[in-house]
Amino acid sequence: MRYLAIDLGDKRSGLATGDDETGMAFPAGQIEIPRTDEARLVSAIVRAIEEQGAQALVIGLPVNMDGTEGDAARRARAFGELLAMKSGLTVQHQDERLTSFAADQSMARSGRTRGEKKELRDALAAAEILKDFLKAQGAKS
Repeated sequence: MRYLAIDLGDKRSGLATGDDETGMAFPAGQIEIPRTDEARLVSAIVRAIEEQGAQALVIGLPVNMDGTEGDAARRARAFGELLAMKSGLTVQHQDERLTSFAADQSMARSGRTRGEKKELRDALAAAEILKDFLKAQGAKS
């Protein structure tokens, strides 16, 4: 199955694609639409679903470090329900703890400028979310 992963952010959201056959995930860009502009954000994600040929969605779930879910996780779940309704696809959630840190670590010695890193960070975080999801599902790696 082909997945589109989404790292929801307040100002921009990162995207990644991958599948359970290979167990691999790749950054697929970001959407520069604030979460508060929900209708435009959903429309942009639906376009990305079509462009990427996604069959299911994985949304990062911002779980607290102690494993509990707070307001941010509730907002992510509500957004997932809306996206499922608008796209007709199954939405799964994946704990996103430390995915931004992992994205930063992967770029630490890349030679990229701060601005270039900022451009990639959200998409790399989405790829980390999808890798974690695929691993948890027992996909090949």
